[in-house]
Amino acid sequence: MNKRIYYVLGTISLMFLIPLSVKSQDAFKGSEVHGSMQADAAYYLTDTKMGISDSTLAGNLIRMNAFTEVNYSLGNFTAGMRFEAYLPPLTGYDAQYNGVGVPYWYANYKNDFIDITAGNFYEQFGNGMILRTYQEWTLGYDNSLRGLRVKVMPYKGITIKGVYGVQRYYWEPYKDYNRGIVKGIDGDFNLNDIFSSLADAKVKLSLGGSFVSDFQQGKTKNILYDGQMLALTLPENVANYGGRFNLNIGGFNWLTEYAHKINDPSARNNYIYKNGDGLFTNLSWSKKGLGISLMSKWIDNMSYKSDRSVVNNMVDINYLPSITKEHTYALASMYPYATQPDGEVGISGTVTLHFPKNSTLGGKTGLSIAANFSQVNGIKQTALNDTTFIGQTGTLGYNSTFYGIGSQLYYQDANVEVTKKFGKKWKGIFTYLYQSYNKDVVEGHVNQYGIVYSQIGIVDLAWSITKKHNLRWELQGLWTKQDKGNWVAGLVEFTISPAWFFSVLDQYNFGNSDPAQRLNYYLVSAGYTNHTSRIALSWGKQREGIICVGGVCRYVPATNGVTLTVTSSF
Repeated sequence: MNKRIYYVLGTISLMFLIPLSVKSQDAFKGSEVHGSMQADAAYYLTDTKMGISDSTLAGNLIRMNAFTEVNYSLGNFTAGMRFEAYLPPLTGYDAQYNGVGVPYWYANYKNDFIDITAGNFYEQFGNGMILRTYQEWTLGYDNSLRGLRVKVMPYKGITIKGVYGVQRYYWEPYKDYNRGIVKGIDGDFNLNDIFSSLADAKVKLSLGGSFVSDFQQGKTKNILYDGQMLALTLPENVANYGGRFNLNIGGFNWLTEYAHKINDPSARNNYIYKNGDGLFTNLSWSKKGLGISLMSKWIDNMSYKSDRSVVNNMVDINYLPSITKEHTYALASMYPYATQPDGEVGISGTVTLHFPKNSTLGGKTGLSIAANFSQVNGIKQTALNDTTFIGQTGTLGYNSTFYGIGSQLYYQDANVEVTKKFGKKWKGIFTYLYQSYNKDVVEGHVNQYGIVYSQIGIVDLAWSITKKHNLRWELQGLWTKQDKGNWVAGLVEFTISPAWFFSVLDQYNFGNSDPAQRLNYYLVSAGYTNHTSRIALSWGKQREGIICVGGVCRYVPATNGVTLTVTSSF
């Protein structure tokens, strides 16, 4: 055990030494070295009431996720790499990350005409419905492409991009076509920049289009279906293409993107041959004191991966934007929504009002109100004929109509947030939410939980004691008759700007139907910041649940222990 502690501490030290050593060897005049590092280390404790044992932790009580990224630039040239270490990965992260290495490296050259990258890169076409590669450290998500990216700007207002490469899949090297080759081209055209006569026009319009193809070798696959082996002929090239526009007139903005994917039988959609479609649109309008936003999304069989056998979040080629509000408070985020690529239709609307100081409703200090509503349903599906069922392997799957709304509710969230200052030193944020969460659909259960209906109330008060000393309180309550019942949570946070923070959080599941599971999930934290470096230490318990960023989620198991986080940039 002691050797493992020394190993983790030594690795954290190495994370700091790598960028320092690289920077000290900077021998080219005019060159620069920049980068960042982060290490998240945890020592876990067993807890019988929480269901945490040595076996559930696989005997690894000490775990760590860490990275160091270094970027070197000289004139128009940039190169960089990222070293990662999972020793082993923190609980909730896929065990396939276990190990150390350099999964990300690149070399880039760019000028006013061309931008070319060899190695690993992240890229997005439009809103991402056709292609988006990115990294989200908190989710353990990385679908970077390794290959070649070329971007040219032949004329003002015109950008053409092309990509070619294979995606990261944990530490698994690419060989023998073990995953697909991704190829794509994208064009973006800003009409107001292209045509000088429109440069000063009140109407702003840009257009774009994308085409992506994934080649995965393997024309046939045997699938066990209804007790027998079913031989399927699979498309080796799967294309996804579409277009978009962005229109702006004064305070009005209209953004829309449509994508169409050809038949793509995969483990994610039960190997059906139906084409996929997606439409995302966002209308917004604002003026002083008022903002209105309306979003809508239609998704039908739009899972798009470079390995058809993968069912988790990895090797996603595209990204399906979320339209539901992401909450940051502990109880408000207990039931977050995960985008359903197999099929969903949703709407969302937000109205923001600001009443200025010395107005009737604003009073002496002003008042802000934000109201949001979102709802997501399944799409309306019908069987192809009397002899096949919906989603049957080896068929076209089902019939669907554009924007046909199914009867099954996936998620609904109605919330209002009021922000008010009370004099110069006090500020309050008051939030109410009503949520409906289809736990079976979102979390992949089968007729186990149904829909969880919850009401949530939050009071967030902040007191500026002095210019450097601040005290903040949170009181939260969640009431539901389903799942684990009622919760209450409280937080006290004290900050000494710009260096120190201290906090105590407790979440208590007082309404659990099982008295033995009416647990307190307490967490004590402290942190220190010095310029661009930060160290934080926390001790306590984390309830199990789901964490989501932009509709992409991962499961977080219950934990008990000590966590150390160190971050730095240079």
